Amino acid sequence: MIEHKRHIAKAFSWRILGSIDTMVIAGVLTGDWKLGLTIGGVEVITKLILYYVHERVWYKWIQFGIVKGND
Repeated sequence: MIEHKRHIAKAFSWRILGSIDTMVIAGVLTGDWKLGLTIGGVEVITKLILYYVHERVWYKWIQFGIVKGND
């Protein structure tokens, strides 16, 4: 059995890794590491919001992969 806290920890670790990736890419592309950190910081907030909206849309309106029981 896998506990929910494992999924939560995995989601947070993935978000941290993804944000570090964005910060490094932005820093390399702009040549400005302060700007890279700023972009990464903003990205953390925007992606959390976008994920929540995405999750709610799937929950309410997307029926893909849902198998209804034969009661």
